[in-house]
Amino acid sequence: MLRPFTSCFLTLAALLAFASAPAHAQSSGSRPAFDDGYIDFLFSPTHPGTAPSGPADRAASADRSTRQRVAYRTNEAAGTILIDTAARRLYLVEPGGFAQSYEVGVGKEGYGWYGSERVSAKREWPDWRPPADMLARRPDLPRHMAGGPDNPLGARALYLGETLYRIHGSNQPETVGTAASSGCFRMTNTDVIDLYDRVGIGAKVRVF
Repeated sequence: MLRPFTSCFLTLAALLAFASAPAHAQSSGSRPAFDDGYIDFLFSPTHPGTAPSGPADRAASADRSTRQRVAYRTNEAAGTILIDTAARRLYLVEPGGFAQSYEVGVGKEGYGWYGSERVSAKREWPDWRPPADMLARRPDLPRHMAGGPDNPLGARALYLGETLYRIHGSNQPETVGTAASSGCFRMTNTDVIDLYDRVGIGAKVRVF
């Protein structure tokens, strides 16, 4: 369940050209593959409404916090993000042998990746614009999807280097903790907002 180091959803497009590539584990450098089934999954019916504003709204959308402060020994510096794809946990390293731990959705069989990158950008309620080649293949997709609770990127996104991959929220929080993505890392909106506020541009991200 591993593959290259490049996008997730916002750029689903550049990836479609590679949808027929074999499912081998790879490190940073290649483009992920998105088949029609996965795109349909991303665009399955969602729950319309305004941005979640309180506990009742979050409960209704299955949003939740999975964060725990845990003992965690590593040689990585404080502020590093470590993603354990087998355990489906993301760790934000803290001083003194501890880390903030969050549940995370990872790449499905043959679509994951491993390697290291840096957080190159951060966005709140990011928009999504499918590229021309994706629209040519899937004219039913929206030309532009504004940031908000219906957007599959969720409440926040952390962009990884110059790749197409990112760590982002979700409008389908029930899928967090599963292997269903094409390489991006999906968190609940509650968790990704918490992580977003703790992580700066330039933070190291290592996936293993």
